[in-house]
Amino acid sequence: MIQAQSLTKRYGSKTAVDSVDFTVQPGRVTGFLGPNGAGKSTTMRMIVGLDRPSHGSVTVNGKQYREHKAPLREVGVLLDAKAIHTGRSAYNHLLAMAATHSIPASRVKEVIELTGLESVARKRVGGFSLGMGQRLGIAAALLGDPATLILDEPVNGLDPEGVQWVRQLVRHLASEGRTIMLSSHLMSEMAVTADHLIVLGRGRVIADAPVADLIGAATRKAVRVRTPYAPELAALFPGADVTVTQSEKDLLEIVGLTAAEIGNQAARAGIALHELTPISASLEEAYMALTKNDVEYRTHGSADDPAAELRTADLQESAR
Repeated sequence: MIQAQSLTKRYGSKTAVDSVDFTVQPGRVTGFLGPNGAGKSTTMRMIVGLDRPSHGSVTVNGKQYREHKAPLREVGVLLDAKAIHTGRSAYNHLLAMAATHSIPASRVKEVIELTGLESVARKRVGGFSLGMGQRLGIAAALLGDPATLILDEPVNGLDPEGVQWVRQLVRHLASEGRTIMLSSHLMSEMAVTADHLIVLGRGRVIADAPVADLIGAATRKAVRVRTPYAPELAALFPGADVTVTQSEKDLLEIVGLTAAEIGNQAARAGIALHELTPISASLEEAYMALTKNDVEYRTHGSADDPAAELRTADLQESAR
């Protein structure tokens, strides 16, 4: 378990992390999200003792990182895959790490095989591609067979097979009861990998909730209906609480009724339906709505509100 209490980090007059509280529970994949400059990297560095908090504390398995006698066996970390001596081979890099914790060479061989590095294990790391470097970083994180794993952008540079492998790996490790903290900017991947999300914005926690809850709160209560009798169907819903929009000759978007209610009324009227689909938001849309006021670095000319139709206030309330 990772637990932060009033965790704060200041650099001069700038507060990078502002009184953050969260708990990363074992047995699930927790996504750690936020715009650039939100404080994610600083928070992860404080978890593993690379930065000292200005105030508050963060513990891993009940202790501060520096208090663990064998930290590699407690916490596996990938923060910067390039932080490796480029003149060493992958095997020797892992062997040197293993020696610091009396980890046997057999475990080095295991993680090399697990991460698919057998063919390049004796080659110098300086010649590795970005994807190979990521695999080596993951191998190093797994070396001590830790109960807690912190991975920052682990799929960066990986091909589709590698991305799928990381997804399956972290979900398998979580199923074993391990604590998994995963940071990524790839919302599509996070949507199918994470169970729970912690979202930072300008150094503060702006959401701490299951993925399904965040997406559900962002979903408009709308239904897409396709029928050759669009005008006749629209006429069935004259109420002020129902909005019907026709975007194509045979396509309606109805807000204010469920798919079941629309289907039942169409059936009673003898109107054939070719499609009846509730419209759901994606995690990306939910994330954009949630963080739209917390983006520190905004590209000039980008949409001021890319998710304007989402129920942002409801989403933020649900996320807390």
